[in-house]
Amino acid sequence: MIEFLPVIILVLSFLVLLTLGVPVAWCIAMSSLFTLMYGMPFSAATTTVSQRIATGLDSFALLAIPFFILSGQIMSEGGIAHRLISFAKTLVGFLPGGLALINIVSAMMMGAIAGSAMASASAMGTILGPEMEKEGYSKEFGAAVNITSSTTGLVIPPSNTLIVYSLASGGVSIAALFLAGYIPGILTGLLMMIVAMVWAKRNKYPVGKRSSLKEVFVKFIDAVPSLLLLVIVIGGIIGGIFTATEASAVAVLYTILLSFYYKELSFKDLPKVILESSQTTAIVMLLIGASMCMSWVLSYENIPQDISNALLSVSDNKIVILLMINLILLAVGVFMDATPAVLIFTPIFLPIVTDLGMDPTHFGIVLMLNLCIGLCTPPVGSVLFVGVGIAKTTISKVIRPLLPLFLVMILSLFLVTYIPQLSLWLPEFFGV
Repeated sequence: MIEFLPVIILVLSFLVLLTLGVPVAWCIAMSSLFTLMYGMPFSAATTTVSQRIATGLDSFALLAIPFFILSGQIMSEGGIAHRLISFAKTLVGFLPGGLALINIVSAMMMGAIAGSAMASASAMGTILGPEMEKEGYSKEFGAAVNITSSTTGLVIPPSNTLIVYSLASGGVSIAALFLAGYIPGILTGLLMMIVAMVWAKRNKYPVGKRSSLKEVFVKFIDAVPSLLLLVIVIGGIIGGIFTATEASAVAVLYTILLSFYYKELSFKDLPKVILESSQTTAIVMLLIGASMCMSWVLSYENIPQDISNALLSVSDNKIVILLMINLILLAVGVFMDATPAVLIFTPIFLPIVTDLGMDPTHFGIVLMLNLCIGLCTPPVGSVLFVGVGIAKTTISKVIRPLLPLFLVMILSLFLVTYIPQLSLWLPEFFGV
């Protein structure tokens, strides 16, 4: 028999705390505590929650996250974004909606290198936002493009959230996940570019001049040192030269040397960069610890099995079950940030989809695409708030140009969900 009361306590206490404005990490930890108190004494419940938060962070793989966060922070400060934008401008600047396309291509490259949607949204919005406005683009359209395109960095590797999924799934290969993210991430970006071109044509936005082959080559050479980081990190992991954790440390060293080479970062800037990345790391690690605790509580109360039985009682059709899971995850993304959502819902849904024959690597990418959409939606959409804040506009004004971009993100999600080879072809090709 399904025990509903622990589920009600968990969900209700979480939503109440979230509504009261309690930080998400504390919402997760406290709702876990309240749920445990239903079946055990207060002292035992508090001890268990404390232990589970601590042991949840006791993982070698998690060391990669602070290093990738630091490398992303260095990139934002070290002139790398400017060079990626200049290169993107020579590739797509002459097409309709050229500056919007530059934003999307640059965000894909920046997100891939920095591994952070927030870093990409901040860098692209700060640099390209004023330029788009000066050229006659509406600031709302520019913000919408920046917000949605920045999320591709969670799918295109290296991605901190994919590392978290590897941990939550019990050891899915990080190399396989990184490779699996390329085609879905690029597909999403291309669909966004089509929408941006149509929108720009309808609104008669200006078109830039076509770059000569010489200009493309010069800008490419200038961007090569930045792009080389992807080759070093991903190539090193796939080639077995180093683990994802070691690759993250290599990324920090490389980005520091590259920023010094560009002369846009000095030794006196490093303390500020390290402090800012430490603050971000602390927030992420607290979220991970609290989420790992909630995952344990879910397992302790047999909630994943109950949800699995409930879903399978509705239908045993794979297409229907995946549709329901996607709809649930889209709803979850509206209220919860990506990292805790991965840690809480992976143990719930992964056993269901693997029973249906879905590859865990494929599910990791589907999960990530769902949560990318959530990052662009209120009330918890962190990238939405960053993008709107940088553009100095409001969410209500951004919604209209945001909707068609939302739709193509959902289209990409369902294409990747029901065409497994979009995710699995590259891992199978490289044998990881």
